[in-house]
This record gives sequence, C-alpha cells and structure tokens, in this order.
Amino acid sequence: MKEQLEAIRSEALDKIVQVEDIKVLQEIRVTYLGKKGSLTSVLKGMGKLSKEERPVIGEIANKVRDAITTALNEKIQKLEEAALEKQLNQETIDVTLPGRPVNVGGAHLLTSIVEEIEDLFIGMGYEVREGPEVETDYYNFEALNLPQNHPARDMQDTFYITNELLLRTHTSPVQARTMLEYKGEKPFKMICPGKVYRRDTDDATHSHQFRQIEGLYVDENVRMSDLKGTLDKFAKKMFGEDRNIRLRPSFFPFTEPSVEMDISCKVCHGEGCNVCKGTGWIEILGGGMVHPKVLEMAGYDPKVYSGFAFGMGTERIAMLKYGVSDIRAFYTNDVRFLKQFHQA
Repeated sequence: MKEQLEAIRSEALDKIVQVEDIKVLQEIRVTYLGKKGSLTSVLKGMGKLSKEERPVIGEIANKVRDAITTALNEKIQKLEEAALEKQLNQETIDVTLPGRPVNVGGAHLLTSIVEEIEDLFIGMGYEVREGPEVETDYYNFEALNLPQNHPARDMQDTFYITNELLLRTHTSPVQARTMLEYKGEKPFKMICPGKVYRRDTDDATHSHQFRQIEGLYVDENVRMSDLKGTLDKFAKKMFGEDRNIRLRPSFFPFTEPSVEMDISCKVCHGEGCNVCKGTGWIEILGGGMVHPKVLEMAGYDPKVYSGFAFGMGTERIAMLKYGVSDIRAFYTNDVRFLKQFHQA
C-alpha cells in the first residue's frame, strides 16, 4: 500500500507540472482527492492492515494528500496570476484620452424665476402658500368680491367643470383661503405661485395655461406706500438697481384703490423706443389695497386691519428679464432654448 501511495503522489505531481489549464487542474483534484479518487480508493483498504501498520500508512497518506493539494493550489495561483497579467496587458487604458462629455440638466427657466422670487419674498418675511388648481366658484370669485353676475367675471374667460367647480383663473383663491384659515385673528404675509387657466387663444403673448405669483400682506396700518416700497424692491432685484417704477390707477374688484405697475424700459432707460412703444415704460403687474369687503368676508375687521395685494405673470417676468419674445417657447421643450438658461 505504501508503494501505491507513492505512485499516486508521483503521478499526480507530474501531471500538475505539465497542465496549463485551471479547469484541467480541477479535474485532477477530483481524480486523485475526490470521494471516488485514487487516494480514497487506496485508503479504503486500510481496514485489512494490522494495528501497527495503520498509523504508518495513515501518516503517509496525509503527506501524499498535502503534497498534491499544495501543488494544485500553487499551480492554480500561478495560472490565475498569468491570466490576469495577460488581461491587463490586453486591456490597457490610455488615461490621456479625452473623457466623454456628460450632459447635465438644469431647472426650467420658469422654475428658476419662481425660486428667485420666492427667495426674495421669504427674505422679506413672506411665507409660500399653495392651493388647488380645481377651485370652487366661491373661492375663485365670491370671496374676492366677485358675486354672481358681476360684469368683471367676463374678464376671466373661465374653464367651468360644473356650475360650482372650475379651473382657477388666478391664484387669488389661495389668498382667500389663507385669510379664512387665520379667522381674522392674526396678521400675515404670503405669496402663492402656481398655474392658472383661462379660455384664451394661444399666440406669442397669450396662453390658455400660464403661471402667476400673487402676494398678500394683512396687518394693522398697512399703507399704499408699503406696497410701493415692496414692489420697488422686487423690481430692482429682478431687473437691476437702475430700474424705476411707477404706479398707475386701475381697477380690480378685490382691491381699492387699484394700481398697475410699470418699470422703466431697460433699452431706452425711459427715453422711448420700439420696445416700450415710445412710452419709456413697460407694464409688469397689478396690485392695490385689499378691498374692505374682502377683508370682512374673511373675518378681518376692516376698521382695524388693512392690507395690500399684488399679482404678476411668471412668464411675463421671464420674458422681460431675459428678452424672450414668444411665450410658447416655455412649453415646447426645445432643448436649444432651454439650455441657454442653465446655470453652472
């Protein structure tokens, strides 16, 4: 049996030296060391040996197993290292090659405008509020001093869903909801950006869906001068410190008195040109002092509280700030247009 073990050891080691394939080495491991391998078959005959011979043969068998296992592991490691070296040589990376450009997205221009305006008013103590786009007739009209059959309703060109439900025509309902929430008991400042809907023919300056940002400030002793100062700060922040504003009388059912605000033309600086149609001024937004009836319907005592409100079209602000001539450019998702306004 001793001679058989030595023969197995010699035969296995010779084969291991000659093999250059890891798969074949695994087959050799099974052939000699597996459950049905040569070494196992020899060891099954140890039961026929005497008590004195068994330890001797057992020790020899262990040495044969260890020698074959060590030779196999060393040869497999050597072949794996050679394969890795070959792969590295074949797959060399030229680190001097230029990288592939990565297209980086950015916020939509209208989103950037909204965020810029929000940051300005948050810094002035305003909170940002949102409300439903499908609104009730009460919040969209009646709570804003626009009762049934009021002629000013015709100005809105409303999308009605039912007699009582509609797509909001402005974000003013959020103001009404906020006043009712506070139940006439506390002053507040808020702005409400969002989408609004009106039945209109789409062209370069009109859209059936657009965005508004409206603001409301209610407190004791709020004056028109507070509104003017707020709007002046807004204009200078959005369009430059050299821009001037003017307020003109106007009419809105929910404010009294009402005004429209113009900013000085950035092209001619008030001298008059084709951009401002020779006036030197460009209309930008509307506002005014909150109508006492609106305050009263929301639970505020108009003898104690007063307030101002203003509203602007987000697209109009963006068009004036960046010189965009067609409102439809904001919604066609033309990458050539949008990427002009990506900020690094």
